[in-house]
Amino acid sequence: MLTALGVITAVYLAGRAAQRMGRDPQVLTDFAVVGVLTGVVTGHLVHVLLYHPDELVLSWQALKIWEGLSSMGGLLGGILAALVWFRWKRIRFADYADALALGIAPGWGVARVGCFTVHDHPGVRSDFFLAVNMGGVPRHDLGLDEALLLFALGALLWTLHRRGLLRGRLLPLLAVLYGVGRFLLDFLRARPGDVPYADARYAGLTPAQYIVVALVAYGAYRLARPRTRQERVPGAAEGRPHRVPPRPL
Repeated sequence: MLTALGVITAVYLAGRAAQRMGRDPQVLTDFAVVGVLTGVVTGHLVHVLLYHPDELVLSWQALKIWEGLSSMGGLLGGILAALVWFRWKRIRFADYADALALGIAPGWGVARVGCFTVHDHPGVRSDFFLAVNMGGVPRHDLGLDEALLLFALGALLWTLHRRGLLRGRLLPLLAVLYGVGRFLLDFLRARPGDVPYADARYAGLTPAQYIVVALVAYGAYRLARPRTRQERVPGAAEGRPHRVPPRPL
């Protein structure tokens, strides 16, 4: 339920942000359907193929998309869907990138609260004040840790947006900050043998850590690029709708 609420939150906030920027919020509502459906499929495949490949010995497990989802797999599916959908619709993705960032961070945070409520991602033993008692052992709860990170990033992005800062750069900024944060947080996840059903490791790293390295590289590249003319247009970044002048007939 909280995952579904997270999706609704993300779509609502992204649409609201798009409207403030003078864009059509219906574009993001339509894309959300494709993005979520694709993300569910890829999220399950990443869960089975990378996080728990031992489940492949179970008959038809790879086809049971309702049993096990990876957020990183969902993210990959969303990226793939965006690459295809926006090109197919002939809509500039850059026109909606900031709005997507403003919706994704808090929406993902809400979904991570769902992970926390069922303690889906147990961490290492800890006496940290946010540690959660799991089976009589105090541990980091990565659902809680990541939810706090995403809410903080969401607050930062909305502050930058309202102050007109880093217009057109919010999505790559989110990619860098979340990617670095997730890479570090995954070192706190419980290892195989420590708890049942722990995430698989490859050369000591989780699948997510490899994925976020690419995410950070993308974000850093986009942030380092010179500002485009569209990013320098005033108006929407300051909270005032920017109306695109009509094309001449």
